[in-house]
Amino acid sequence: MIDDARVAVVTGGAGAIGRAIARVLQASGHRAVIIDRDSAISADLGSQSSTRQAAATVLEQYGRVDVFVHCAATFVQAPLAVLDAATLRHVFAVNVESPLWLAQAFTPGMAERGFGRIIFVTSDTLWAPPLPSMLPYVTSKGALIGAMRSLASSLGPNGIAVSSVAPGLTDTPGSRTVNTDRDFEAVVGHQALKRRLVPEDTASVVDFLASDGGAVMTGQVLCADAGMILR
Repeated sequence: MIDDARVAVVTGGAGAIGRAIARVLQASGHRAVIIDRDSAISADLGSQSSTRQAAATVLEQYGRVDVFVHCAATFVQAPLAVLDAATLRHVFAVNVESPLWLAQAFTPGMAERGFGRIIFVTSDTLWAPPLPSMLPYVTSKGALIGAMRSLASSLGPNGIAVSSVAPGLTDTPGSRTVNTDRDFEAVVGHQALKRRLVPEDTASVVDFLASDGGAVMTGQVLCADAGMILR
């Protein structure tokens, strides 16, 4: 790996989609750095102090961050009738607040160099919400898209592009714990492209947004869901 390779930080890199993103970015020439509970740079993204410490560790060890991908998410479920403040605050701390604390740490260097990419992994459930129990998750993803649009506007003059990738139901070990083959096939039946999604589908779109080919893509949500949502 060459010394001037771009440094790409991926949160949630221990999960199937995050791991695929880190692998694809590494293959395209980035120095991929993972932030997760079970990684060399460990963090509890539900804690502001732990998140900020992880950011400081990245900058200390690598000196810069050129690409920041927030893939980590908590999927705590609660319908409206039983939703409480602690649950909602935890989901927002991990899914919405932690990427803002990390962006706060990484963007000054990006602005100084006149180049940066921030990519938030959200979800196509924002347009086609499934079970009522997904209320806190879907709400947090909507907030994250709002943050993405605001950051795209404010950071654009510094050469920093900010976008989002919204996967559909993806075949991962995690999703298989709550979805049967029948559930997967039902979703595929509503997609324009009739196949199950795999982690590399999201990773390839992230890789495009991080590349020079995605230089003018900002403030956008790209649905990597085989045409489940047509926008």
